[in-house]
Amino acid sequence: MKGDLFVVSAPSGAGKTTLCRRLLAELPDLSFSVSYTTRPPRHGEMDGVAYHFVTRERFLAMREAGEFFEWAEVHGNFYGTGKGEVTSRISQGEDVLLDIDVQGARRIREIFPEAVTIFVLPPSWEALEKRLGGRGTEDREVLALRLTNARTELDAAHEYDYLVVNDEIDRALADLVGIVRARRCLTSRVLASRPLLNGFFEGLGLS
Repeated sequence: MKGDLFVVSAPSGAGKTTLCRRLLAELPDLSFSVSYTTRPPRHGEMDGVAYHFVTRERFLAMREAGEFFEWAEVHGNFYGTGKGEVTSRISQGEDVLLDIDVQGARRIREIFPEAVTIFVLPPSWEALEKRLGGRGTEDREVLALRLTNARTELDAAHEYDYLVVNDEIDRALADLVGIVRARRCLTSRVLASRPLLNGFFEGLGLS
């Protein structure tokens, strides 16, 4: 039985990272794939936990070697997902969570069309502006770029299987948990993980 690949995207400031962390805490059997990036770590971010922080030169070398499941350039920095890690976990029946941008999600769908895609929306544009401005981690020019990119990313929301509005974080988390649990209850997955059930149906004369 193969696992599911859950892809979560959102514009900067929508609360995607916080929601993904809480989702992983709520469902400890959900596996997280740590992406590679060339951007510098923010305050409190640890290498190998938030991201694998690498130099631009190393990233490009890995890309040329075909080591990424997907990669994209966002806000002037590169982001990529290790190919071997993701495919190995899924083939072993693990569910894997990817926290990636819109460009990366599009590439994932091309390679892995059965991926479950989820887009996190802010409650309003005004709320998104306030969240980004309140970070205090970017200068005015970078903030303006993020807001411009956010409009483009929001336009891609209709491409996703599910939309989760993060107007209240506990409710948004419950929606994410519900999506994962619903996928695990698919008939094909349940019968594949519990083969004895097939014999149960056959004993009843049911197909």
